[in-house]
Amino acid sequence: MKILIVEDEQALYESIVAYFTGEGNICEHAPDFDTASEKIELYSYDCILLDLGLPGGEGLELLSRLKKSNKKDGVLIISARHSLDDRLSGLDLGADDYLVKPFHLSELKARVSAIVRRKNFDGDNVITFHEIKVDVSAMKVTLNDNQLTLTRKEFDLLVYFLSNKNKVVTKNAMAEHLWGDEMDLSDDFDFIYTHVKNLKKKLAETGAKDYIKSVYGIGYKFTDA
Repeated sequence: MKILIVEDEQALYESIVAYFTGEGNICEHAPDFDTASEKIELYSYDCILLDLGLPGGEGLELLSRLKKSNKKDGVLIISARHSLDDRLSGLDLGADDYLVKPFHLSELKARVSAIVRRKNFDGDNVITFHEIKVDVSAMKVTLNDNQLTLTRKEFDLLVYFLSNKNKVVTKNAMAEHLWGDEMDLSDDFDFIYTHVKNLKKKLAETGAKDYIKSVYGIGYKFTDA
């Protein structure tokens, strides 16, 4: 994920960056209103973490500008303001969620992931591709009403393929998505091959067609073509 952190509290920003980049995500920082305004105008993000009280301006104004420009970036407000009016104002202006400080980073990640998932799959937590149905919230996969048991990595890999269907995904991108900086990304991607092979086998055994195609020298493509 590509995330913009609009936050002037340095310690909090550094904690968020360390947490998210440790899982392979890309984080950019805007410590004030003007920097955030420029970045939002020039670039697109999977999710924007938006503080409300910023040096030089108000976070809600940034949110209003973002929505008026019809950009599709997800927005999660992170603020010490906990009044109902503040929450309603943010949500009414188009924020996807509102999280009150202080918060646990694990909860922040869950909220961000939910926003990005909704954006990628048109607001639906249930992904359907022909005979395959994935309930992302429940981590449940069924094929023609037969439940498929996957490991966590196999499940994440299937969701990643579905979110990038009909696109060629490189082995490097898959490794970064599934393991982040925990993995030493070298030229040896045997671990990717093993997970893909196991996922393909389980899908086939449960009655799915072969949608995972190898793209020689690059990676894989999930497609029905």
